[in-house]
Amino acid sequence: MLRRRESAALALLLLLGTFLSFQSDTFLTSNNLLNVVRSFSWIAIAAFGESLVIIIGGIDLSVGAVMALAGLIGARCMQGGMPLAPAIAAGLLTGCLVGWVNGTIVGRVRLPPFMVTLGTMSIVRGVTFGLTGGWPVRDLPQAFRMLGRDMEIYSVSVPVPVLVMIVLAILMTLLLTHTVQGTHIYTLGSNERALIVSGVNVAQLKVFVYTLCGLLAAAGGLLMTARLGVAAPTAASGYELDIIAAAVIGGTSLFGGEGNIPGVLVGAAVMQVLRNGLVLSGFPAYWQTAVLGTMILLFILLDYWRRRGQL
Repeated sequence: MLRRRESAALALLLLLGTFLSFQSDTFLTSNNLLNVVRSFSWIAIAAFGESLVIIIGGIDLSVGAVMALAGLIGARCMQGGMPLAPAIAAGLLTGCLVGWVNGTIVGRVRLPPFMVTLGTMSIVRGVTFGLTGGWPVRDLPQAFRMLGRDMEIYSVSVPVPVLVMIVLAILMTLLLTHTVQGTHIYTLGSNERALIVSGVNVAQLKVFVYTLCGLLAAAGGLLMTARLGVAAPTAASGYELDIIAAAVIGGTSLFGGEGNIPGVLVGAAVMQVLRNGLVLSGFPAYWQTAVLGTMILLFILLDYWRRRGQL
């Protein structure tokens, strides 16, 4: 169920859609809407994991770099003759490894997550450039590229990444609402001391959450790579902003302890519709990041005022 903040994000999405439908003749075309939905699918998938990290009171700045590296590893494996399934597994394991490193340093060494993931972001992006020499990996197998295309369901064209997003959204919702781990994740963000007193291994839980975040970022990166048909070292550059914004706008509190997956889906949709609308309206590309950053700051302030009882 959507709470007040998620409902506000949904209202904002409807308002943006209504405004753009009058502002641009191409916004409501099937091709444009499919592109919007397809583009926010891998953002949403990565934001599912990011939201869990934020719920426990952390942050992961390395998600964009992980998306690029996972796509690259999968592409390199396929170029080397590895079958499709093992190559995809290699990309997913890459994300898990980065997430495990983040979680281990944050959970067991107890370093600040901002500094840890800022460092791993630079390392992962550097590894991606180092493995390619700055050149993209092309000529990916057709079977892999099909993962980024559309399939017909009852005569309706549905992007495969959107189907994957829906399945993962259901699974992540079940994790948060119907498992003991989900209860512990919420409690960790709101009252870590209570978990420690209860005998829960907090460090292990943080490792699990960060590893899951890396896995989901890798899944989004592989789907993005399949759609683009090329694994570029610059892929997903700056996506950290969109992913964190999707979680925050969707109701995940940066103060920890609050958030849900349906809200993240709405937040990801808001981000992509806004970005699409800025492009269609001819808004200068150099200023778009400032607009998105302003929206993030606004939602953080709203959350802060709400927590202080001023809203």
